[in-house]
Amino acid sequence: MTDDERRLIDLLISTHPGWRYEQHDLPGLPHWWAIRYEPLRPDQRRAGARDALGRTTLRRLARALARHDQILHMLRY
Repeated sequence: MTDDERRLIDLLISTHPGWRYEQHDLPGLPHWWAIRYEPLRPDQRRAGARDALGRTTLRRLARALARHDQILHMLRY
């Protein structure tokens, strides 16, 4: 893991603490993963929220987490 990746992981942990972050080097699968600690409610799943997000880069994962937060935020109102 590069220094930039480590800094971004630290930022993701502080910004999105409800997720576990993993790096995998498996052919055909995304390289970076965020996996929720707590299960989602049925209404959250219907709205498009996911228990795991996988992306090819940490920056793409950060954007996916931000979009995911928007989905959950909309359900609070």
